[in-house]
Amino acid sequence: MAIVKPSGELLRLLTFLICLLHHCNAGYDVDSVVGARSLLSANLKLVGGTTEFGPDVKRLDLTASLETDSRLHVRITDADHQRWEVPQDVIPHPTSVSEDVLLGSAGMDNATLSSSATISKVSSDLTFSIHMNPFRFTVSRRSTGDTLFDTSATLIFKDRYLEVTTALPAGRASLYGFGEHTKRTFRLQPNDTFTLWNEDLERSDLLDRNLYGSHPFYMDVRPGGNAHGVLLLNSNGMDILYGGSYITYKVIGGVLDFYFFAGPSPLAVVDQYTQFIGRPAPMPYWSFGFHQCRYGYKNVADLEEVVAGYAKAKIPLEGIWSDIDYMDRGQDFTLDPINFPVNRLRPFVDRLHSNGQKYVVIIDPEIKRQATPNEDFFLKRNGTNVVGRVWPGEVYFPDFINPRAVEYWAQKISEFRRTIPVDGLWCDMNEPSNFGAWQPLNALDDPPYRINNSGTHRPLNNQTLPVSTVHYNGVSEYDAHNLFGLYEARATHAALLKDTARRPFVLSRSTFPGAGRYVAHWTGDNSARWDELANSINTMLSFGLFGIPMVGADICGFRGNTSQELCSRWIQLGAFYPFARAHTERTTERRELYVWESTAQSARKAFGTRYRMLPYMYTLMYEAHTTGAPIARPLFFSYPQDADTYGVDKQFLLGRGVLVSPVLQPGATTVDAYFPAGRWFSLYDHNYPRTVDTRTGKRVTLQAPVDSANVHLAGGNILPLQQPGLTTSAARQGEFHLLVALAENGMASGELFLDDGESTEMGGVGGNWTLVKFSCSTEESKGIITTTVSSHVVHNSYTPSRAPVIGKVVFMGLQSPAKGFTIYVNNVELKAARTKSRTSGALSVSGLSLAIGKEFKIKVVMSH
Repeated sequence: MAIVKPSGELLRLLTFLICLLHHCNAGYDVDSVVGARSLLSANLKLVGGTTEFGPDVKRLDLTASLETDSRLHVRITDADHQRWEVPQDVIPHPTSVSEDVLLGSAGMDNATLSSSATISKVSSDLTFSIHMNPFRFTVSRRSTGDTLFDTSATLIFKDRYLEVTTALPAGRASLYGFGEHTKRTFRLQPNDTFTLWNEDLERSDLLDRNLYGSHPFYMDVRPGGNAHGVLLLNSNGMDILYGGSYITYKVIGGVLDFYFFAGPSPLAVVDQYTQFIGRPAPMPYWSFGFHQCRYGYKNVADLEEVVAGYAKAKIPLEGIWSDIDYMDRGQDFTLDPINFPVNRLRPFVDRLHSNGQKYVVIIDPEIKRQATPNEDFFLKRNGTNVVGRVWPGEVYFPDFINPRAVEYWAQKISEFRRTIPVDGLWCDMNEPSNFGAWQPLNALDDPPYRINNSGTHRPLNNQTLPVSTVHYNGVSEYDAHNLFGLYEARATHAALLKDTARRPFVLSRSTFPGAGRYVAHWTGDNSARWDELANSINTMLSFGLFGIPMVGADICGFRGNTSQELCSRWIQLGAFYPFARAHTERTTERRELYVWESTAQSARKAFGTRYRMLPYMYTLMYEAHTTGAPIARPLFFSYPQDADTYGVDKQFLLGRGVLVSPVLQPGATTVDAYFPAGRWFSLYDHNYPRTVDTRTGKRVTLQAPVDSANVHLAGGNILPLQQPGLTTSAARQGEFHLLVALAENGMASGELFLDDGESTEMGGVGGNWTLVKFSCSTEESKGIITTTVSSHVVHNSYTPSRAPVIGKVVFMGLQSPAKGFTIYVNNVELKAARTKSRTSGALSVSGLSLAIGKEFKIKVVMSH
């Protein structure tokens, strides 16, 4: 007998149905619906139930409201008992909604209930519908009719177990997000499971394990490019099952608090998402330089040798960092009196500062038990301070929810900075991590449903605080665990801001939605392996979605010894991480970038390019701070209608148009790169024959030089550049250049943001900053082609002692003139004495001195 195999779509449907049948008796009916112009409210009653994981909640309240034209809020909670929710001080929730919501069914009771009720709004593309018996709800896009979220009739709501499933259109939904995990691909794969529980996993290179942060957010991109986002605002531990045709949430507490973001473009989704959770913090200009760290720099002399090594090799070095080596026996806010005495370390830091360089140190969120003040702001368990075990030995943990702990933290940071004026702080171990083991104290320590913690269903107390720990105001660690790192990061950010009156730089390992308002992030304890090199792109892109755009991985890997080839290729990629730092574990062989000539050569070229691009990258920081746009982006952010970009994760964009195509395999001499439709110019060679020009997206095999990654600029972009330097402050002293890459229609645009790089506000009202928009157009008339670049000064209050000027403009993609060309600057012909050089397809105009703050116009007139 022949065996007929079901199709892939049928298999997904069967899987979905089996998932539902597992709880076939669970669910709720709609008991009543009340409508107002601003929202829909419904009461749900239990009509079935299960005994697994505890008794069901009998009555639920649902509210749905269009809080803005682009954001829908759907909240389901216990109707009779207050439950834990993410606090207002973490993510402020709007308390009012728009008054012009249109209701499909309103003011109904049991006697008049129809099969569904709907809220929608003429100015919104989101529609919410509640379906009565059995209860489920859908969210759809008004303009297309596409269903975005479609819950099953199986809703489970218990005290410590919540489950809801939504169907997805099989083969039509490309999902991204849900973190933090190390993944092989950026696009989520069917049968992926995501556990969210902040964990100090010993190795971040273990695939699909829950890591340091929790982000229950995803973006869904549909064919044609329409995108939307979904956030489950819940800080409790959870498993999220992605089956290709469905998503199932299994949450061990809190409420079902969903937010839907309409998009419809990917950039619009992150704009709307970060408008809700908080815009990314502006990072200081110096933080975009290159940083060097090692767990194992043994003394001040070791630090001095590293700084001197970079200077001798002429490799940029912005900051030197200290891991816990500088501490006295692992204690925060102390110095090792033998190896890092203040009379050696302070002069070293002063010399760094005089050279325009920075010093950053690590801090951990615990205080040695014997060194704690006689204050009652530490975490409690069973009525007494929790005694953990971390680097210093026995420790107490400050309760960063407690205002007095925040004050204490700020005081200790200020006191330490009087001794050593560090420029930034690095918050490690803040999941929080703990080396000891715990015995269960109460039912919280052993919940009825065990999430897949660490990939092996480990207890929640594994390598962290026991979840029976109690915070300020009686908040349990069971509920607030995933918020610990955010609370510490916020306290650290506030302390630096108060102490320095400058823009803080805080690097945090643990994160949660909203953490981007305070911190940058690195991907943790990775390993020196080729797969880790490739996987770092996926994590970087994911954190761009999460509203934390300042992100990077430890260049050349943290654990294990590297090879010259791997390290060189990692440098070539890492130079284009938003946050670029090399950091290694103390047992590894030394691998500062100057140790081998091959890596030094790669570093000089890659970081030379990065430092030239700093004006562009800093402008992207301004864009991130004001709109949430990631600095490093997947290709579909700029080309959402090109479905072939949806699976590209071995390349990425900086901003909208700089395409990085790194080598990710050993021994590779070529790179298989995808180029969306348009013109693409090599950033290293401006000649037209070296471009990729395609009317439809295509894959191109590129040569892979041993010392650099392939970097291309999309036609239609104007890139502001500067002269390279060994520090960011030195690089800022030179003139600016503009790289004008013409699209096929002869047009291009770009912008430049400038300020002092350290003011607390970035582009704020009354601040000292400059924003200039550049545009380029091309016109043809009677055989004369005129290409014009002009500037528009949007704001101009930044007035440094040395006025910034544009000294050179390079055009790429010009048509070749038959009879020559003439250049006009502000309608005055450029004399022959001024430098004009032309190669195939590129025209360089140098010797200029155009003030950034004054509008200008450059015309290239070509005769045919």
